[in-house]
Amino acid sequence: MTEPVWGPVHRDIVDLLADHPADVPAVVDHLTKLQDLLVRLPPLEASNPLADFNRLYLVITESVLDGLYDGRFADPVFLSRLDVEFAARYFDALRMWTESSPGTPKAWTCLFERMRGPDARPLPSAAAGVNAHINFDLPFALVTTFDHLESEPVDSSEQHADYLEINAIFADKIPSLRRGYLERWQLIIDTLNGDIDDWYQGELVEYTRDVAWRNAQKIWRCRHDPEARESERARLDRTAAALGRLLLSPLGALLQ
Repeated sequence: MTEPVWGPVHRDIVDLLADHPADVPAVVDHLTKLQDLLVRLPPLEASNPLADFNRLYLVITESVLDGLYDGRFADPVFLSRLDVEFAARYFDALRMWTESSPGTPKAWTCLFERMRGPDARPLPSAAAGVNAHINFDLPFALVTTFDHLESEPVDSSEQHADYLEINAIFADKIPSLRRGYLERWQLIIDTLNGDIDDWYQGELVEYTRDVAWRNAQKIWRCRHDPEARESERARLDRTAAALGRLLLSPLGALLQ
């Protein structure tokens, strides 16, 4: 008999993924519960590569929620809806993997396959998850968000400004998040490097999210053409999967 995908926590994860969070507090709740389950998944448990990404995603989403409470965003309805649509794609990928569906995005598969070993270093694992979520999920989350709000992705709009404000959240959180993935000897090297690594990774996130916005605009223009939309989906999935495999390769250890 084939062992369930999620081992001893399979039923708990299936139940968690049974519905989509309806708002940002619910997204935070789902990610928190998922984190508690992932670190119990044998054989890697706390060193589970997916848990490394999920922890980062949780911290960023908590910061977005704080920003919504503090009035940080010009269009909180847009930002809230985007956060929910964005999370839905992550949870959908997890659900498809749970069901052993061949439709599981390749961008996510390369990380999901590592959950039972061989172990991967924490920072490349987190980076592989960020790659899948931003390079593949984010453009489509933007399109579904704008479609739902009967708006469109326009540069220099309030929505675009709020979208860019997330870059500032990443920039604020990246230093402590990144150092949390490092071993003691790596922290020494990191200290010697000063702010260079933090600056570089912040710039990389900003660039990647800008590309995602441009890809969303491209998908928006062809959203009523199923063939063209599927072509874009396949292209982005292939590209993100190739980068994900690179990040999780021995070469990805250079990230640390």
